[in-house]
Amino acid sequence: MVLASMTCVQLGLAVSIGLMDQLGATGVAWLRLTWAGVLLLVLVRPRPSAFTRSSLLACVALGVVTAGITMLFMASVERLPLGTASALEFLGPLGVAIARGRGRARLWAVVAAAGVLLLTEPWHGAADPVGVAFALGAACCWAAYILLTQKVGDELSGLHGLAISMPVAALVATAVAGPSVLTALSPEILLAGLGLALLLPVIPFALELSALRRLTSAAFGTLMSLEPAIALAVGLFLLGQVPAWVPVAGIGLVVAALCARDPRPDEVVAG
Repeated sequence: MVLASMTCVQLGLAVSIGLMDQLGATGVAWLRLTWAGVLLLVLVRPRPSAFTRSSLLACVALGVVTAGITMLFMASVERLPLGTASALEFLGPLGVAIARGRGRARLWAVVAAAGVLLLTEPWHGAADPVGVAFALGAACCWAAYILLTQKVGDELSGLHGLAISMPVAALVATAVAGPSVLTALSPEILLAGLGLALLLPVIPFALELSALRRLTSAAFGTLMSLEPAIALAVGLFLLGQVPAWVPVAGIGLVVAALCARDPRPDEVVAG
């Protein structure tokens, strides 16, 4: 489920880049989140009786964080290669893996961190600093997203949590993007946005919610270490972003950390 989620995310981001010339980064993020919110409300139709005050607040917080991930990351890929932006964003789940992991879990998270360093090559100083700042902001939101998604998944069944958090994310994106995006919309763009919303975030977020019901946040955060490698592959084959050998070595370290790290028995949640 985690692998399928990451693949959907990176394919959705690659396709989203093509719409940036028409809507801009915030406009594309708004379009995806709005469609996702509408789809989940219609399909799930959450009942107020299914929520406690605690679970409802967690869903609202998850929605705010989801908007932050989406809009900040879209702004970063407007300025950075997809692989670099994804590697920086990955510092969020990596931090969760280090903070929540124990023993060898932290060791392999450090190995993955070394791979991220090789992927970004900060010593060259060529990366756009604003793009880096956006990606790091998305990383912070992603760390919070993992913790909140697990909390929502523990308290609510099915997709009820997403049916609240995604409309909240859409409202936050609307407040940020403003009415200026509406003037650039066309039937073709709206239809493309519907497809994008399914590819990212509806399908991957639903898969991640299911995965986090079975894994701890530490195990999930380490599994997500494969995402920069997937992003680099998508950037190469779909966007023509050819990496140098140093980033490829970084991929090797990230994949090695993923393959070598076996979750401890207490890191897998029954269900």
